[in-house]
Amino acid sequence: MTLPRLDRAALDELRAGDRLSVPAARTVDCSVGIVHLGLGAFSRAHQAVYTEDAMLAAGGAEWGICGVTQRSADVHDRLAAQDGVYGVLTRGDGRATLRIVGVVREVLDGGAQTEALLDRLADPRIAVVTATVTEKGYRRAAGGGLDTRDPEVRADLAGGADLAGRPPVTVIGRLVRGLARRAHADAGPLTVVCCDNLPSNGTAVQRLVHDFCDALPGAEGGPLAEWIRASVTFPSSMVDRIVPTTTDDDRRDAAALSGRYDAGLVVAEPFSQWVVEDRFAGARPCWERAGVQLTDDVGPFEVMKLRLLNGVHSTLAYLGALRGHRTIAEAVRDDELRAIAEAMIRQDLIPTVEPPDGVDLGGYGHQVLARFADPALRHTCVQVAMDGTQKLPQRLLSAVSESLAAGRHPRYATLGVAAWMAYVARGRDVKGRALPLDDPLAATLGDVRGRTDADGVVDALLRLDAVFGPDLVDHTAWRRELTVDVQTLLTGAVPTVP
Repeated sequence: MTLPRLDRAALDELRAGDRLSVPAARTVDCSVGIVHLGLGAFSRAHQAVYTEDAMLAAGGAEWGICGVTQRSADVHDRLAAQDGVYGVLTRGDGRATLRIVGVVREVLDGGAQTEALLDRLADPRIAVVTATVTEKGYRRAAGGGLDTRDPEVRADLAGGADLAGRPPVTVIGRLVRGLARRAHADAGPLTVVCCDNLPSNGTAVQRLVHDFCDALPGAEGGPLAEWIRASVTFPSSMVDRIVPTTTDDDRRDAAALSGRYDAGLVVAEPFSQWVVEDRFAGARPCWERAGVQLTDDVGPFEVMKLRLLNGVHSTLAYLGALRGHRTIAEAVRDDELRAIAEAMIRQDLIPTVEPPDGVDLGGYGHQVLARFADPALRHTCVQVAMDGTQKLPQRLLSAVSESLAAGRHPRYATLGVAAWMAYVARGRDVKGRALPLDDPLAATLGDVRGRTDADGVVDALLRLDAVFGPDLVDHTAWRRELTVDVQTLLTGAVPTVP
């Protein structure tokens, strides 16, 4: 039987129960106050849920979301047909619950509806912009600044900041053009909250915005940059929730709970965390009433998560994929790989992390592995393995560099780096199944695909300036150990570590 599709009208017919919750009328009918760039699964399971909860706690504040897709029209088409309504299927402890979310009030295709996006960014009713476009979406150069050699960045710069230029296609190009339109309309201050895994992500995005202004032709960037400095803030934030790819089984389970087909369904674990620097240019949702931690310094939370969670996640993904494991949960249940992850956290990563106030790093690491081990989430190794050149510097290499500089031996973190190199070079797991190479630098990485000489693989990959700094490239002892690990992994074995 074909089920009716979930949409706004269906909310009148749904009845909340033990395993199904539906949004309150005041969240469904609210006006838009936030623009979100990058309306992927994570944002729908994370920021949107926090925002809806904040509206409920505040008793009717107007913080509906205009969600903007960045590259693909698929998410737009799925959600637009449902009036922005979708479900979050939470899996954990052998139980699934479904929450219907109604706070996304408008869905825009960033590529086809650029003018509507720019108008939204210039709307005085918009007070906050949030973003989840992944690390690669920011088009950063090796030093963290804007990559002005990127052809799409160059095209956006050539279009200028004026209101009649070529429609921008990059996230920074769209943001700057929207800020220019906002300045021209005198629409008031704005807060831009980056929610991606970048070190000091607010500062990083602020730098990219000003780099873009500085690179604009003629003198048009100067006045715009001055307006941005006076009117826009870029608080940093740390976000955390595991959101695996939604499967047909997930959709069937959700439909059994709601009686509706949901093309926009997302799946998530029960755990969720959001830490935001309390530096807003104007009005904002009462996120703290929904569990968001507001702080003067996100840095310790950010480093803790990037290394103890993301660094271990990536290591398990590469080692697990090479060993033929399909999911992260399977990799954690592999006794040898779990021992590596536990030792990495304890010996290599915790010594590089300043604990946030009130956080026990050992307990946090234990919690991370428990979350990874939940078989209900089915987070695949190859999904976590994508975009390695963008993720490795902040997840593992920064910890390796700090450890070496302090005279420590980062044995397990080095193995994590080697696992990425072997994943790139082997291209197949121990069972002969292909391992996809999904990375912005895939064309360059392809040069080592299929190579079996560890020295050649290591030499070629260490030449990637966008990934490795000279402190590691020139560290002879570390390079030697890395090469030995890569050689072992290329044979299909896992190095024996103490």
